[in-house]
Amino acid sequence: MEMPVVNRCEATSCAYNRDRMCHATAITVGDASHAHCDTFFTAPAPGGDQGTVGRVGACKMSDCRHNVQLECQAPGIDIGYSQDEADCLTYAPA
Repeated sequence: MEMPVVNRCEATSCAYNRDRMCHATAITVGDASHAHCDTFFTAPAPGGDQGTVGRVGACKMSDCRHNVQLECQAPGIDIGYSQDEADCLTYAPA
């Protein structure tokens, strides 16, 4: 199984974000009740690998229609702000 790619990330204050692209090797989405990007954090220096495009390593949103056994099956996801949190905008309740 290939991990879904993070197509776009609007959380520009995240340490892994450069030019609205995620450069974490893999992110985790959710905490069973909210589809936030669990990998999001701020830091004084950029993180990740500039040559890497982020992918979804794990998704805890078992009620999402793209989730099969806590693995995301969407071809790709978008991360953006919902209120003041970086969320998976591809999340869709089953």
